[in-house]
Amino acid sequence: MELLAPPLAGPPSIKTYSEREVYMKLVIAIIQPYKLEDVKAELYQADVNLITVSEVLGHGRQMGVTEVYRGAKETGNLLRKIRLEIAVNDNYVEPTIKAIIKGAKTGETGDGKIFVLSLEDCIRIRTNEKGSVAIG
Repeated sequence: MELLAPPLAGPPSIKTYSEREVYMKLVIAIIQPYKLEDVKAELYQADVNLITVSEVLGHGRQMGVTEVYRGAKETGNLLRKIRLEIAVNDNYVEPTIKAIIKGAKTGETGDGKIFVLSLEDCIRIRTNEKGSVAIG
């Protein structure tokens, strides 16, 4: 009868960022400037209160189409847009998307786009909290 030694235990498994389960998303929306207040109102109604807003330039399919911005017509390759960045936990992704669509949609070309990206981590600087706790 031969006795076998138990296998040696290796180092504990440490998950890298790419192996972790993703619990957070970054929702990025590009919308018309005049729809910002409508979108913010819908987001607040959906209990989504933490947003970053930037003024950006860009164009999509409406390239060369004249738009009205603050009462002035603009024509050109780069049009004024608003970029929203919203970090949310998974359970807030759909309410966030629905709120943006409800507030931004006119049915016209140029209403915008929504992008949803996996968010590997979030750190609240003040407390060093990490992950989904740090988002909200």
